[in-house]
Amino acid sequence: MTLVKNKNFPSNLTITAGLAMGPAVALGLARFAYALLLPSMRSNLDWSFTTAGAMNTANAIGYLIGAIFSASIANRFGTRRAFMVSFAITVLLLLGPAYTTNVILLIVLRTLVGIFGAIIFITGAGLVSVLATKGSSKWGAILLGIYFSGAGIGIVASGLGIPYLLSVTSTTNGWRWGWIFLAALGAIAFTMATLASLADKNNSSLDTKSAKNWPARNFITLIASYGTFGIGYIAYMTFIIAFLKSHGFSPNLISSFWILLGIASMIGTFAWAFPIAKLHGRYSLFLVLVILSIGALLPLISQSILFVFGSALLFGGSFLSVITAVTAVTRKALQPHHMTPAIGGLTVAFSLGQCLGPVLAGAVSNGSSGLQVGLTLSVGILFSAAFIALFQPRYTN
Repeated sequence: MTLVKNKNFPSNLTITAGLAMGPAVALGLARFAYALLLPSMRSNLDWSFTTAGAMNTANAIGYLIGAIFSASIANRFGTRRAFMVSFAITVLLLLGPAYTTNVILLIVLRTLVGIFGAIIFITGAGLVSVLATKGSSKWGAILLGIYFSGAGIGIVASGLGIPYLLSVTSTTNGWRWGWIFLAALGAIAFTMATLASLADKNNSSLDTKSAKNWPARNFITLIASYGTFGIGYIAYMTFIIAFLKSHGFSPNLISSFWILLGIASMIGTFAWAFPIAKLHGRYSLFLVLVILSIGALLPLISQSILFVFGSALLFGGSFLSVITAVTAVTRKALQPHHMTPAIGGLTVAFSLGQCLGPVLAGAVSNGSSGLQVGLTLSVGILFSAAFIALFQPRYTN
């Protein structure tokens, strides 16, 4: 298989679709699905919103650690190997929460899942970024979109299974079966990703090592915008289910909301591919972030079905495309061997934001106004990320 411009695009599509199982597990199952289990765990384990948020903050801290060391790990062991080993470890770690109620141990497990999930996400994105350089900007954006849309697959899969498990199992054990279910889905995804990784025979530039340095100073504004986005979006993804449940949404409606959000995230990556490819990076990122912010705002204005499901469509259809837009900016400006460390560096900023988001939103939500305050704060932060993006200068290598 020779990767020349557009000639083998169908093969690259298949490989990318398999590699997209990485975000499906690292984000869709290991991070976002926690929102579906949070209300049950919080009720059964008598957690405050601060403790519930701390679980995702622990995951974000782990993600930060993984992002910091991902480029070095890929450089030492090879990007492909780092991707697959981290994938296998993450699937095993997903089983852990089913067998303990100890808060400290759960925090440790969430941290470890974050570490290896970040390595999965970054090394997989590095592999796909090399494939994306072999065609036009539009095809490259589509490949990146397919990869990042994997998180949506994880969201939909968890939304189809977890609410049902919670409804047919006991109050005490329902969330435990949820974690077992997530690990089973992860094992299936691991098999698919392994086949795709082995089929990618020509990613030699990343198979042995990656460059250690990239010109981060040229992307300071992009880094700031991405980090601010991390603060705002993770608060929404952590607490939106608890917010809807507190406003009387039934399990079926919550499941429908979550599935719609996941489907919208997958469709959105394709819908945004063309404007991301055509617009200057800062304008495409600004536009995606504004739509995302409006989506996060809608359920705070009204808890009607129209507004809540509109939020699922707008937020779901945009949040993964923020990652695509950020990656597209660097892909156009950097050499392929810089992509893994660049994605790692950007993910560090993103992870710093994620560390702050859940615990900040959880802490301010412990007052009398509840989650309304925390989610309102997250909306303001998301709009700030959009306007910061406008100051990113054009840069080409």
